[in-house]
Amino acid sequence: MRFDAAVLRSYEDPFAVEEVMLNAGPGDGEVLVRIAGCGMCRTDLAVRRSAGRSPLPAVLGHEGAGVVVEAGGSGTGPIPGDHVVLSFDSCGHCRNCLGAAPAYCDKFAALNLFGGRSENAARFTDAAGGGLAPRWFGQSSFAAYAMVPARNAVRVDPSLPLELLGPLGCGFLTGAGAVLNSFGAGPGDTVAVFGAGAVGLAAVMAATAAGAVAVAVDRHPERLALAEKFGATALHAASGDLPGRIRRLTDGAARYALDTTGSAPLINDALRSLRPRGHLGLVARLHAELPLETGTLDQGRRISHICEGDAVPALMIPRLTGLWQAGRFPFDQLIRTYPLTDVNEAEADCEAGRVVKPVLIP
Repeated sequence: MRFDAAVLRSYEDPFAVEEVMLNAGPGDGEVLVRIAGCGMCRTDLAVRRSAGRSPLPAVLGHEGAGVVVEAGGSGTGPIPGDHVVLSFDSCGHCRNCLGAAPAYCDKFAALNLFGGRSENAARFTDAAGGGLAPRWFGQSSFAAYAMVPARNAVRVDPSLPLELLGPLGCGFLTGAGAVLNSFGAGPGDTVAVFGAGAVGLAAVMAATAAGAVAVAVDRHPERLALAEKFGATALHAASGDLPGRIRRLTDGAARYALDTTGSAPLINDALRSLRPRGHLGLVARLHAELPLETGTLDQGRRISHICEGDAVPALMIPRLTGLWQAGRFPFDQLIRTYPLTDVNEAEADCEAGRVVKPVLIP
């Protein structure tokens, strides 16, 4: 079959929307999904800075949602007609996958970041027959269709706005999962969130939904306004004595902090804002050494990296859609949609901070 996709051919050039070819149907354990919408995540855009580690040309996109049109083999899970949200890939049989921690799959990098599954790679090509890097994050969903492992596809209620649900598979799942899974935050807890982008604002919404007190730190006034709308107290990142302000706002100190910025000064501020035995989670990928200031890890404070919100997508995505239906996780207010043909405009708006979460509509 032939269909349109946004192809990135070099690290410097814009995306090109062009015809691609899928030369075979789904194999055992796979489903073919007609994409209704796909979120654009900063992980997609970071490919441009990956120093050649991500093979090109490729179809990116890893926050897809759509309708299953064909299922391969038997017992693959979703069946034609099912509405599904697509999440990250995992092997399903390593120790971490079996331990309900698929985000820490032994093969996570190989399956998701550096070209995806290599088997049957030649069946996905451009119109001239040239090879495309197979299955970015198990999806390559900047496209009208995506062939995905059935274990990545999570069924959702068909009454939900399918074209908006894709970011629940990664960005919103990461922020909300950090609060609900990694921290287990609840009533009486305090959560300081550094960076009010898609991941950070999802964390703010989850903290509020869980009954915790949220503080949001960012440098964009419009994003701080959104954080306040979702129930957080907002602080500008340039505020003097940021840790002291957070401690005063959280009745002494925060129990949890989440950094989405990768900024060493803000990470140190986050640690200083924590109470004894507090936990700082990092979700951003660090690109330089992280110098920690003296005393920041005293009194049992700890720091850890959180991948994909420590989530099992098949459990977490229905939880988030349920919170949305209850009016407690209004993620749709962070989304602006673009036709797939405007992929480069969406990228520019995302990089400039003009939009929190772009979603491409094929």
